[in-house]
Amino acid sequence: MDMVGKVRPALLASGHEDSIAEFPAGTHSAADAAAAVGCSVAQIAKSIVFRSGESVFLVVASGAHRIDRNKVSAAVGQPVKTADAAWVQSKTGFAVGGVAPIGHDCQVTTVIDSALLPLDPLWAAAGSPMHAFRTTAEQLIRVTNGTVAEVRQV
Repeated sequence: MDMVGKVRPALLASGHEDSIAEFPAGTHSAADAAAAVGCSVAQIAKSIVFRSGESVFLVVASGAHRIDRNKVSAAVGQPVKTADAAWVQSKTGFAVGGVAPIGHDCQVTTVIDSALLPLDPLWAAAGSPMHAFRTTAEQLIRVTNGTVAEVRQV
């Protein structure tokens, strides 16, 4: 299935506007996405998947920051490890580079890095390396039922 076609109804069902845009130049990395969208790398809300056993933990963080796995473990209350690309796709339905914050094929626990809170707008992947949607930190917290925590490396 076209994963953008899963993100759009998930956005609408959550009360979020359909702000998905296509960027033919590609949004595979945070730097690529920022250049395509015309915003700072910090405004790219990247989605990074971690795992604990078969449980999926999604961290949404600024494209300008790296994630501290130990802080993620503390935020979710259990040790997590980085998930490999094949596992991410088999569990969430999304390929790495297009993982959206919503519309997953499985139950996901989401952590929103606190560094995103003052940034507006944000752009998040919308199911493919060429699609992103415009949002805000408040909207991301609401549509993902996410927990806010500081999980970036400092």
